[in-house]
Amino acid sequence: MSLQTEPRTGGKAVALAKRDDDVVIVSAVRTALTKGGKGGFKDTYPEEFLAAVLREAYERVGLDPALIGDIAVGNVCPPGGGANMARMAGFSAGIPFTTPVSTINRQCSSGLAAVHQVVNQIRAGEIDIGIVHVHVLRAGMFPKGWSDKVLENKMAAECLTPMGITSENVAAKFGVTREMQDQFGALSMQKAVKAQKEGLWKDEILPVKVKWIDPKTKEAKDIVVAQDDGIRDGITTQVLGKLKPAFSASGTTTAGTSSQVSDGAAAVLLARRSVAKKLKLPILGKFLGAAAVGVPPEIMGVGPAFAIPAVLKKHGLTVHDIDLFEINEAFASQAVYSVHTLGINPKKVNPQGGAIAIGHPLGATGARQIVTGLARTKKTGEKLLVTSMCIGSGMGMASIIVNEQ
Repeated sequence: MSLQTEPRTGGKAVALAKRDDDVVIVSAVRTALTKGGKGGFKDTYPEEFLAAVLREAYERVGLDPALIGDIAVGNVCPPGGGANMARMAGFSAGIPFTTPVSTINRQCSSGLAAVHQVVNQIRAGEIDIGIVHVHVLRAGMFPKGWSDKVLENKMAAECLTPMGITSENVAAKFGVTREMQDQFGALSMQKAVKAQKEGLWKDEILPVKVKWIDPKTKEAKDIVVAQDDGIRDGITTQVLGKLKPAFSASGTTTAGTSSQVSDGAAAVLLARRSVAKKLKLPILGKFLGAAAVGVPPEIMGVGPAFAIPAVLKKHGLTVHDIDLFEINEAFASQAVYSVHTLGINPKKVNPQGGAIAIGHPLGATGARQIVTGLARTKKTGEKLLVTSMCIGSGMGMASIIVNEQ
C-alpha cells in the first residue's frame, strides 16, 4: 500500500470557484449525541429523532418539502434495510408521499456515503434537491452465523476481526504506543469539554423533547435532549493511564481511547446551486467531492490515511491546503496513525473533540462531521474542510467541503 499521489490538477482556486452546477449545502443540523442505549435517547424510537432533524432541515430554510426530490438514509446494519423506518420518519416530518426514499449502509461511513449518493443524483440531473438523514440502530447489528465456505478465504475471515482488535493491530504494526493513545484520548475529551462549556455546538444541535424512563424509579417523564451527554470533565493522560486494556490483556487500547457508541441523528440538505439561488435558499457550503478506498480488514482503522489523499488528489489539493479536518476517532490508535502519516497539523484535527469524547453514532457520523465542521467554519472563517473515517471490514472514506459563508 502506498500513500504516493500523482501530480496535482485543479488546486485551491478551482476548489473555491463557484458554478451554477455546483452541489451546495443549504442546511445542516443534528441532534445531541447520547450514550448508546443509556443516555437521553435510550427510550426514544429512532424514527422520532430522525423525523425531528429531517423536518428542521427544510423548515429552517423555508423550503417546500414537496420540492425534495429524494431522501437517502444512512444506517449501519439495519434489520431488513431499515426501509420502513426511513419512510415513516419522512412522513412524520411532513415530507409528501411523492418523495421517494432509499437506505444505504457502508458501515461507519454510511452518513457520508448517503450524502455522496444525493450529490451524485444532483450532478447527474436526476433531482434538483435532496436530503440526507442518518442514524444508528441499537438492535439487530449483525445476522446470526456466517458461511463456512466464504470464511475459507483469509481476507473474508479477517472481516470478522473485532473492532477493538483492529485497533490493537494498528498500534502494534505501526508503533502507536499506549502513551500516544492516552494523550490523544485525553486531549479529545478536554477539547470537547471546552467546546461544550463555551456553547460552540448550540447552533448545530436541535433540542428534541422525548420520553425518558428513570432507570431507578421506572418513572416515565418528558425531557429535552439538547447536549451531548458522553463528555466527561477532568480527563487527563494520567487518568486514562490507569485504565486496563479493553480488548486484549496485553493490549494498549482502553475504553478511554475508543469511541463511544452513541444514539443520535443528523440531516444535510443539498441542492444544485442554480436551484438554491432561484429559491433564495441560504448556501452554507459546497460539496466538492468524496472518495472511498479499501484497506486490509485487520487494520481497517488506517482508512483515513488512504481515503484523504485519494480525495485530495482528485481535486489537486494537499493536506496543507486544508484548514480543518474532522477525522472520526474510532480509536486513538488509528487516528494518531492517520494524522502522523499524512503530516497533518494536529491543531487542525477535531479542534472541538472527536468521537472519543462526543460519541460515534455509527451511521450518522459522516453527516455529523459535516454539520460540526461547517458550523465551526462559520465562526472561524476557515474555508476548506475535510471529513474522513475508517470503515469496518477494511475501508476508508473522505470528503471535501468548501465553506461559503
